[in-house]
Amino acid sequence: MDMNDIREKGMVLLGCGKMGSAMLKGWLDGGLPATSVWVNDPKPSEWLQGLDGLNLNADLPPAPAVVLVAVKPQMMADALPTLKAMGNGSTLFVSVAAGITIATYEDMLGDRTPIVRAMPNTPAAVGRGVTAIIGNGAAGADHADLAEALLSAVGQVVRLESEEQMSAVTAISGCGPAYTFHLIEAMAAAGEANGLAPELALQLAKATVAGAGHLAENADEDPGQLRVNVTSPNGVTQAALEVLMNETDGFPPLLERAVEAAIKRDKELGA
Repeated sequence: MDMNDIREKGMVLLGCGKMGSAMLKGWLDGGLPATSVWVNDPKPSEWLQGLDGLNLNADLPPAPAVVLVAVKPQMMADALPTLKAMGNGSTLFVSVAAGITIATYEDMLGDRTPIVRAMPNTPAAVGRGVTAIIGNGAAGADHADLAEALLSAVGQVVRLESEEQMSAVTAISGCGPAYTFHLIEAMAAAGEANGLAPELALQLAKATVAGAGHLAENADEDPGQLRVNVTSPNGVTQAALEVLMNETDGFPPLLERAVEAAIKRDKELGA
């Protein structure tokens, strides 16, 4: 199974908000013809409506190569039964809907349906995402390869060993952008409290976090060494890090509690 199958048999996007649109743009830029794509979305964006050849809210092909499920979890019960006829066949279902387990899809579509569950994060909207994937028993190596090829359009892809790992992935990379946005807010607020104009404090905080993230991803050293590189003995950075790295009330125990809370809630929602 490869991109040629998608060109020939077609692909269905069930839901096409920011995440779906970012992926679709990546595929179209990579040469997939819009005529091979069917989008089912109750409120399509102007961009979708303007795509020449796209099959928008049209009758679906009977056996597409791939169905990508990108609707909100609350809409899942309404959306999936319409695709039941495609289950237990050759159609690969790829889900980027948060919290919906493989077992839920198997109940709705049949347990011989090839299913790959994926957890992308919001930087995918600017092509800088990271997506974790795991397949069910009916999904073979070629299905996983195709899912990885599709999701690579919006960033990096990693493969999990078991679906149980998805809760931890959700808490780290899925929710992680929100933690980072809050770090930016907190840094900017601290700058403002110490005499910087709000716009300047925010510009400094955003550029610093973005630059540090880029450096962490591209440098040969690990983040611990990068931190040491910035920290002069008995200097200004060390004074701040003694607060942030405190084992009782610093970043490490705070983040551990935050991640544990996210995992607990993810399991409650998936139950």
